[in-house]
Amino acid sequence: MRKTKILVVEDESIVARDIRNMLVGLGYDVTGVVASAKAAVQKAQETMPDIVLMDVMLQGKITGVEAAEQIYTKFSIPVVYLTAYADSTTVQQAKKTEPFGYIIKPFEERELQTTIEIALYKYQMQMELKDRERWLSTILRSIGDGVIATNKIGVITFMNPLAENLTGWKLDQALDRTLSDVFKVINQKPGKMQKISVKKILEGKGSALSDEAILVSKNGKRTPIDPRLEPIKDDSGNITGVVLAFTDVTSRKKTEEELKKSFEQQKIAMEGTVRAIAYTVETRDPYTAGHQRRVTKLACAIGEEMKLSRDQIEGLRMSGELHDIGKIHVPAEILSKPGQISEAEYTIIKTHSQVGHDILKTIEFPWPVAKIVLQHHERIDGSGYPLGLKAKDILLEAKILAVADVIEAMATHRPYRPALSIEVSLREISKNKGKLYDSEVAESCLKVFKEKKFKLE
Repeated sequence: MRKTKILVVEDESIVARDIRNMLVGLGYDVTGVVASAKAAVQKAQETMPDIVLMDVMLQGKITGVEAAEQIYTKFSIPVVYLTAYADSTTVQQAKKTEPFGYIIKPFEERELQTTIEIALYKYQMQMELKDRERWLSTILRSIGDGVIATNKIGVITFMNPLAENLTGWKLDQALDRTLSDVFKVINQKPGKMQKISVKKILEGKGSALSDEAILVSKNGKRTPIDPRLEPIKDDSGNITGVVLAFTDVTSRKKTEEELKKSFEQQKIAMEGTVRAIAYTVETRDPYTAGHQRRVTKLACAIGEEMKLSRDQIEGLRMSGELHDIGKIHVPAEILSKPGQISEAEYTIIKTHSQVGHDILKTIEFPWPVAKIVLQHHERIDGSGYPLGLKAKDILLEAKILAVADVIEAMATHRPYRPALSIEVSLREISKNKGKLYDSEVAESCLKVFKEKKFKLE
């Protein structure tokens, strides 16, 4: 095991010899014994000991305190002071150099060993702390976020280079200024300057920042940012400051705008394609011209009454426009046949849900359009087609389309029968709610007609 190397600086030869003997007896490696401050600095550089035992009062122009300061500053070697003087002046002088120990002569061997070991441990902990600080500082300076830290009174103590760049303040200019002096933000929605209350954070009350904020730099430049403000706490949970991290979201905002624009263009193109497909289906069945459009309009009205999200209603609209696309597979003479159709012909017509699903499943919609189209003739008691699904297995949008489809089909002219009144159609829904049709959907449909005065046109 490697021995701890110690340099002794003592100008009284007898005392120096006794200290050396003590150290050797304790198992330490004494790299040298010198009597002056100048020699101490030189010997420390030559031998690089683990620790220096330094007499405070040395003969010569340079004192032991000054030599200790040089040794620690230049070579990062810890120093323990030896002195026969314990007056306040000597102690205050020694304290300025932040020594790792202080022992008064004469001392016992055990006292000397304890002081040395504690000093070495203290030095090791301090070096580890400095390494960690350097590591954290390097990370903070290199991360892609601006970072500002304050002390417990809200005064800035740290800024990384990105924070300097975005705020327009250099660290040396920002030090000793408050966070509100340097970090000025506008809440994007109300468009007003937002004051950051560090005091509230320090009191544990928090200070929320808008997710969509605009940072106004020292020179007036505006940058969209995503800020996060958190308290800094000690081991006891006491708030000792705050740290503010903020991301420049200029590129993200630009990308979002481009994506939004692209999505809108795709949506317009998709809606045009859907209308063209719907028109193609309806030209084959002149008696049901406008059927999909009317069903869609009613289904969306029911969805709004049920407080569906805007996205769900968009999916419902798309599914409604395409719900009978599978009729392309049904011969036109069956679709337009006057009078009653045969069981075989009805079986062919019932295939349109599955055919519609098979056509649409290859298209990547943002909604489950193919599945909604497949299920729009299902009934909650399992009597529908093509799969005979029951309530829990049927999509809400399909349940809505089912009700809207029945209302429209009954209230408009068909080749095999004249149009029925809206009242008759609504009675069908009312009579079979909870049996064939979802109760909530049925109630919303009735409300749309009776209270909202919806017109099927």
